[in-house]
Amino acid sequence: MVAHVRTVCFQGVEATPVDVQVHMGPGKVMFNIVGLGDKAVTESRERVRAALAASGLALPAKRITVNLAPADLPKEGSHYDLPIALAIMAAMGALPTDALADHVVLGELSLDGTIAPVAGVLPAAIAANAEGLGLMCPRASGAEAAWADAEMPILAPISLIAVVNHFKGTQVLSRPEPKIADAIASLPDLADVKGQESARRALEVAAAGGHNLLMIGPPGSGKSMLASRLPSILPALTPQELLEISMIASIAGTLADGRLSDRRPFRAPHHSASMAALVGGGVRAKPGEISLAHRGVLFLDELPEFNPAVLDSLRQPLETGDVVIARANNRVTYPARFQLIAAMNPCRCGLAGTPGHTCRRGPACAAEYQERISGPLLDRFDLTVEVPAVSASDLIGARRTGEPSAAVAAHVAAARVIQSERYAALGLDASVTNATAPAAVIDGVAEPDNAGLALLRQAAERLSLSARGYHRVLKVARTLADLDGAEDVGRLHIGEALAYRTGPDRRARAA
Repeated sequence: MVAHVRTVCFQGVEATPVDVQVHMGPGKVMFNIVGLGDKAVTESRERVRAALAASGLALPAKRITVNLAPADLPKEGSHYDLPIALAIMAAMGALPTDALADHVVLGELSLDGTIAPVAGVLPAAIAANAEGLGLMCPRASGAEAAWADAEMPILAPISLIAVVNHFKGTQVLSRPEPKIADAIASLPDLADVKGQESARRALEVAAAGGHNLLMIGPPGSGKSMLASRLPSILPALTPQELLEISMIASIAGTLADGRLSDRRPFRAPHHSASMAALVGGGVRAKPGEISLAHRGVLFLDELPEFNPAVLDSLRQPLETGDVVIARANNRVTYPARFQLIAAMNPCRCGLAGTPGHTCRRGPACAAEYQERISGPLLDRFDLTVEVPAVSASDLIGARRTGEPSAAVAAHVAAARVIQSERYAALGLDASVTNATAPAAVIDGVAEPDNAGLALLRQAAERLSLSARGYHRVLKVARTLADLDGAEDVGRLHIGEALAYRTGPDRRARAA
């Protein structure tokens, strides 16, 4: 007789069905696991053996073969422990053979028979629910699985003995409840920023339209301070976005205690990050920082200090909204619709252009430093703003003069509502913003008036705007009009949008 238990393997954020088959028969006493498993799957034999012994069950003196079907699909991770153990118990008669027919099972076993949490419970629960099945997962991951569907059957045992007791009816497991991560300290407020009106305005525009922003200024001018306050003015997550980012976090194993967070991601990797760390990869093709920043913000401080090849790897995800990690035997796609915020010094010494400062290396200092960023990547920043130095004397006795985050967030939310309604009426997804709208759509919804069109034509010739640059100017202008509550894009909107495209030596290098 062959016992069957359902589980899953993960390809990106998608959960693919896997059938765990166990056969016990006469022959040499062995315990084999086949089906193209990795090292963690191979080592599952010893964890299962010890967990069963700790639960009062000994493996019979038979030839035990475990097959993970389909056999040509790579299997990775320790979440196969629990389905293998339960299939063996069913084959031994310790569990009814049909007990788990309506459940997908995943979990890692400890040597004492307890069930440890694993990554990917939320995608597995959503996949199981789509097939009309329930889910069995570790107790620590039960709150995460409960988000898939309020009516979905979910079992979250703490040990193998708890599983047996549940099916015997002596200790029935209750359904876990979904949980939200406890709110940590409140987000930093934009009112803390003194001065820097141009940068504050650019930050508001970037938040309203989902635009990429590059801030250039000397050390201590407040670039990182501004970037850290962007999450405080971004709109709240929609339920669909919450599930999207939580599925990625689940695959990455970053959901603490199975609790989902209702805040947009803000990822700020160090400039020494490798390409695999940023875009994803490694032996198990894990999601990188750009996927963990999906529907949120990726902040790259000290932009030129990143490896140029690592930075250029962002160019394709910035356009497509996803990243494909290809391996010889596997191909994984992760979503990566993030907002890129970057900060950099104007030169290596950091003070080029500062009044009263003369760089000892001359103009070559700034030129060589900025050349570390390729023109194609630079062209993908919708907004470039200079952040001038702020002296200590400017801060002494200064009071908060700018709008707080709550007020700016209200402006941003109103502009996002306008965009959502506009693109929904055109048949696009409600999450589309001006920054992510297709070029063909932008040509229609952001067509400037005659004065604005004349200014745009003149600027396109002088600045040598690329086709991408032209559409990004229109997108920013549309956002500016939305912030003003204007139906049409005017000359003032085009003028301000063009001002954000003129960074230091930008047009010559990005053409």
